[in-house]
Amino acid sequence: MTTTSLSMEMTETAAAPGAAEAKAEVPVQGMTCAACVRRIEKALTRTPGVREATVNLALNRATVKYDPGATDEAALVRAIRDAGYDVPGAAERRAAAIEEAEFEEQKRIRRDFAIAATLTVPLLVVAMSHGAIPGLDGPVGRLLQFALATPVLFGPGRRFFRLAGAALRHRTADMNTLVAIGAGAAWLYSTVALFGPGLFPHAAHGAMPHLYFEASGAILTFVLLGKMLETRARRRLADAVRGLVALQPRTARRLRPGTEIEEDVALEDLAPGDVLVVRPGERIPTDGEVLRGASAVDESALTGESMPVEKASGSPVFGGTQNKEGTLTMRANKVGRETALARIVAAVEEAQGSRAPIARLADAVSGVFVPIVVGIALVVFVVWTLLDPSAAGLATAVERFVAVLVIACPCALGLATPAAVAVGTGRGAELGILVKGGAALEAASRVTTVLLDKTGTLTTGKPVLTAAISVSPSLTETQLLALVAGAERGSEHPVASAVVEGARERGIVLPQPEGFRSAPGLGVEARVAERLVRVGTSAWLAEAGIDASPLLDLADGQSRLGRTPFFAAVDGRLAGLVSVADKAAPGAREAVEALRAMGLDVAMVTGDRRRTAEAMALELGIERVIAEVRPEGKAAVVASERERGRVVAMVGDGINDAPALAGAHLGVAVGTGTDIAVAAADVALLRGGIGGVVTALRLGRATLGTIRRNLFWAFVYNLVGIPVAAGLLYPFTGWLLSPVIASAAMSLSSVSVLLSSLGLRRFGAAQRA
Repeated sequence: MTTTSLSMEMTETAAAPGAAEAKAEVPVQGMTCAACVRRIEKALTRTPGVREATVNLALNRATVKYDPGATDEAALVRAIRDAGYDVPGAAERRAAAIEEAEFEEQKRIRRDFAIAATLTVPLLVVAMSHGAIPGLDGPVGRLLQFALATPVLFGPGRRFFRLAGAALRHRTADMNTLVAIGAGAAWLYSTVALFGPGLFPHAAHGAMPHLYFEASGAILTFVLLGKMLETRARRRLADAVRGLVALQPRTARRLRPGTEIEEDVALEDLAPGDVLVVRPGERIPTDGEVLRGASAVDESALTGESMPVEKASGSPVFGGTQNKEGTLTMRANKVGRETALARIVAAVEEAQGSRAPIARLADAVSGVFVPIVVGIALVVFVVWTLLDPSAAGLATAVERFVAVLVIACPCALGLATPAAVAVGTGRGAELGILVKGGAALEAASRVTTVLLDKTGTLTTGKPVLTAAISVSPSLTETQLLALVAGAERGSEHPVASAVVEGARERGIVLPQPEGFRSAPGLGVEARVAERLVRVGTSAWLAEAGIDASPLLDLADGQSRLGRTPFFAAVDGRLAGLVSVADKAAPGAREAVEALRAMGLDVAMVTGDRRRTAEAMALELGIERVIAEVRPEGKAAVVASERERGRVVAMVGDGINDAPALAGAHLGVAVGTGTDIAVAAADVALLRGGIGGVVTALRLGRATLGTIRRNLFWAFVYNLVGIPVAAGLLYPFTGWLLSPVIASAAMSLSSVSVLLSSLGLRRFGAAQRA
């Protein structure tokens, strides 16, 4: 592969007087944990000319600053490959290259697991039958075991030997080392025992040495199962970022300078000061200011505000938001990476990359466990050789050496986490909770603070009619609502839709409006049932000479309740007001109470107005409210809580929540929300109910408890089996590790782990973990 084909972004900046600095962003394939990150960073920083190297595990990307006079892209690629990792091929964009690499990696792991499982299942049947299957306990059965185990080791198992070799070159050890040693030792010993049985002391007594081919196949298959489960969520970040970028239109409609002639231009060709036209239903292409026109703009993608924001001359507008009604002429102020939407994309990437992967206990201890096991095996070999230097004694020493490695094989250890994760995530799916891997479940078990978005999470996200108040002696509230809703039938504004829907729910038959007229940002006017109805802001009524001041105190009271009021006049006289509001989601209060009962700190974080947020918080029983924050502000709130030592769960549904979801220890997206929020989160509530947060956290606690029990039992079997395998009890009891004991111990450890994991099937939504 030539370096010119790499997906890299190169920039030349002044690093110091007379010195140039280049920056390369290199996609990396094959990373699995934080140890991989450290290994690649170390390899890159050792490269002459590299000034700084940062590896982002979530994005599978290395960012390198270097002196272009001292090194080049090819040297960076060589350093990464020498560390045991790969650089994906060319693609037009970095995200596409990473997506392609991740897809190929997932395909390889699924294929490897399928091959390993297909061969290992019959291998286990043959090996564990111990003569129960006629004809398979003699030479045929032993050769069949070799024929089944060898393709597993040198096919799907090859990845573990490659990664273990890379770790060895860097003087480290991880789970790949343990897997490679265990599987390799079991296969090598068994192969020698199969084709050279005379080398073993058993031959003197006419007995055949036992084979451990099934151990080799089972180790690799179980660990591949874990890898397959862990890689399922690896493409979610790319999905989130692509979804955010897709909000921005590809082109903009620009006015030629000094004319009203429109031309379509690519978004990247825009410059500050360009005058643009945005028609109803279109997305605003970039950040800027309205020059002419009035409309309502849906800014929920950025702010979480459920109500469209009215825009007129001088109002700021933001790229990616949607124009609802009128045509706007705007001036571009910020373009490219300076826009609010681009900053959200950057915030998602930064938060995903800075979140430290949760190290599993098995990985944490492997660096100590592996050298200890190898050291014990070597000591056992030396001691048995010294006790009997003869050929038979040497064969016994080799058998003891391999027996220690075999009994220490992480068969149950490799199954402990993925088995619990598989059952836990499966049970979660049955309960409407999509959990993206074991790290998410572990984070859920440790949460101490829950931050809840308001709109669409604690509320329905859709305005509904809350009140119709008449101050006209000739109109009842029902009559007033019928006239107002009749006039609003001609409008497509979300507030108008809420009024019309609310009137119909109350059984009101709506008359057909005539002479409908709309003033974007102000209100509507129409003749309904032969009466002239004017609905909207106080300024809209004032244009017709109608004074709305008698109702201002009443409107202010509605606002304090978190409602949005607007005024109504009939036949030129003030008639009353109608208000709409976003209502609490079903079960929201009960969910908040349950979270607090679990000992968790609960707070509302929203981009909505403080008065509206506090009114909703009071209704739901939430004491702490952080309001009027933009997406970067939500991510900052999450970061602040983390700095306080809190384990944070962020719950949201909108695009504006994506940076905070990514930055939290646990991001939870309600399933009724945007695809981007779901992609950026660790947990998605598929059925949309906020009560699923409680179930998800309890499921996390139950699953982590199961993982800990699994690891405990896996280590217990090792700790008990190693002394027997080493022959430590031989002087006192005459016990050595027999084939039956070895097979039974390994089977029992795996069975106990599976049974423990299957206990999660009994987890219920109402269960407290």
